[in-house]
Amino acid sequence: MKTPYLLIAAALSVSFAATADEGQWQPHQLAQLQTELTAKGIDIPGKQLADLSQYPMNAIVSLGYCSASFVSPDGLVVTNHHCAYNAIQNNSTKDNNLIEKGFLAKTKAEELPAGAQERLYITESVTDVTAQVSAGLAPELTGAARYEAIETNRKALIKSCESDANYRCSVVSFHHGLEYFQIKQLMLQDVRLVYAPSEAVGNFGGDIDNFEYPRHTGDYSFLRGYVGKDGKPAAYSPDNVPYQSKTFLKVNAAGVRAGDGILLAGYPGRTSRYRLAGEIAFAANWQYPAQVKTYQQIINTIDRLSAADADLKVKYASTVKSLNNRMKKLQGLLDGFKVTDIHAIKQQQEQALLAWIGSDSSRKPYQQSIAELAQVIDAEQAFTRQTYYFDNAKRSDVLKAAMTLYRLAKESQKPDAEREMGYQQRDLSMIESRLARMEKSFDPVMDLAIWSEQLAEYLAQPDAVRVAELDSALGLSAGMSQADISAKLAALYPQSGLTNTAGRKAWLGKTPAEFVQSDDPFIRIAVAIYAKNNALELEEKTISGQLSQVRPAYMQAVIAYNNTLGKPVYPDANSTLRITYGSVDGYPAVDGVYKTPFTSVKGLIAKRRDEYPFNAPQKLVDAYNNGQTSGYFYQDLAAKAQLPWHCKLFSCPQPEVTAFNSVPVNFLSSADTTGGNSGSAVMNGKGELVGLNFDSTYESITKDWYFNPEITRAIHVDIRYVLWLMQYVDGAQNLLDEMEIVR
Repeated sequence: MKTPYLLIAAALSVSFAATADEGQWQPHQLAQLQTELTAKGIDIPGKQLADLSQYPMNAIVSLGYCSASFVSPDGLVVTNHHCAYNAIQNNSTKDNNLIEKGFLAKTKAEELPAGAQERLYITESVTDVTAQVSAGLAPELTGAARYEAIETNRKALIKSCESDANYRCSVVSFHHGLEYFQIKQLMLQDVRLVYAPSEAVGNFGGDIDNFEYPRHTGDYSFLRGYVGKDGKPAAYSPDNVPYQSKTFLKVNAAGVRAGDGILLAGYPGRTSRYRLAGEIAFAANWQYPAQVKTYQQIINTIDRLSAADADLKVKYASTVKSLNNRMKKLQGLLDGFKVTDIHAIKQQQEQALLAWIGSDSSRKPYQQSIAELAQVIDAEQAFTRQTYYFDNAKRSDVLKAAMTLYRLAKESQKPDAEREMGYQQRDLSMIESRLARMEKSFDPVMDLAIWSEQLAEYLAQPDAVRVAELDSALGLSAGMSQADISAKLAALYPQSGLTNTAGRKAWLGKTPAEFVQSDDPFIRIAVAIYAKNNALELEEKTISGQLSQVRPAYMQAVIAYNNTLGKPVYPDANSTLRITYGSVDGYPAVDGVYKTPFTSVKGLIAKRRDEYPFNAPQKLVDAYNNGQTSGYFYQDLAAKAQLPWHCKLFSCPQPEVTAFNSVPVNFLSSADTTGGNSGSAVMNGKGELVGLNFDSTYESITKDWYFNPEITRAIHVDIRYVLWLMQYVDGAQNLLDEMEIVR
């Protein structure tokens, strides 16, 4: 149990949150934060940052799952190595493993296609469309009907926005349905791999160092966007030309020092800062432990089968890297919940909100909405428990392809406007690309091993969790071992045409009747469980529709309450363009340990070992030891270490900082980030590139739920390390010449 003093300290940290660097702000909110920006030493006016047509925001790019930025007028893009991993893996074979050895195109003609699925998205406009999406809905409309009404409005807006096929539009919920914004993005379809360091640099420390600090990882790579000769986006063609970006980030070779203010812009994925205490309890006690177990099982299976098969290792490299990252993050969340009682903090926040509501009778509707929200969340959690193992029981890439193809055939019978999102005409090229992508990331042996393991886990669950349609289609029965399941399913793969790209694409455009008549075993399974999948989807829509009524009302209360405290409110992250700011700063990691904000090549070499993942390349060591560091070697870089934020309120001893004499590798800042911010541009006060965001410290992982300003730190690749490697180690002078470097 938390002592009253600890709870008071937690409340203090909440009340002072507005003075910390918390906030993943929508660009249009920056104009309201001018005082905070000025205090951080940010020279660019907030009004300019709010303008997506101006520098630097028009240089910020999304990959759809990571962030990036233009760094030359010829469409050159810099992002993280782990964000370019799919592109690297797509061009790797067991005999030419670019993951291990790296890649550098000395000319544009040598650049490699990143893959059929890869895209660059350039956000050009963000428009408030709340009135068109939800303002006109009848109050009595609820459940699935409300969900469908919102979807209909969203699809109509998207169709109107995408009158030009070169653009990809979305209508996204903010503040959990209180607002909706339409995002219009130019979409580049031809993306190419330009330069990636070897894995010994780009993934130095591997999964051992993931979310850890000190860190010494060169997590960067370069891509390039191409267009047709007419300057418009086009599918890959050797005749395409580099995209001419409207602007691009200047690169500052002087970097930053401790205490400097920084801006960070990118596309953070998901946060849960405004969830209820009960949702934290569910995540900590059931959802996260279940996911950790599943991910660990799959990782172990991939590692076991890949150990003796180089081809499998290459095909599943990106998958296992992603799973390892998710697994460690989940474990970090669970550990973080034990260290910081976020559940108690959330309870206190809710109690303070309810007290404020209760102090004025005009606020009574808020109280009713919060009670209704808790009831719907209970239903949502029950649904998650009910369907989790059934979802995992379908964890076969071939079965997923079959389900996608059959669903597409069913949806294609409807007018385009009535189809489910993801199966409309606008989605066909991406579906086809995913089917083709399997060629490089699928193997029947691995697929069978992962699938049968998850089916065994599914069969171990109570009867109430089981789905009769799936059991019947696969011939499953209680008590079957994984070996028995595997033996039964192994015969399906040779009988299916879906194990190769041509066979999968052959089903595009076929009618539902042709699927029903098919002898392909995976198609037959997809048909057999289609009705059950749809029934569960309807149940999920019903819950989502209910949430779309009660969560916005809750957020209205939160925003109104915070307004009385003079605190601006930012929306939870939702993969849209955001800006955050902070300072280059260390942090008190544990009792008696203060982690300083920079690491160095000197420290990397000291950490180096012969074995992966600490086997830094010999040419890197030689370049440093031979004194090839001119322009990137710094002394006393960390001399201006910042005190923790609370020391502005209470007396604290000055942390001891040793002199820094080396080439900087990674650095810390107090910027507010999460997954999806990988590859985000870290800029100085002038908007010049000084680093790339790539990770968070282990102590920071719980920031998805709660931002603790004292210990929350993001980890960035120092741009000086990138430039040093390009100049002295990898010989990427052609790319250095292409960029505008401020020295």
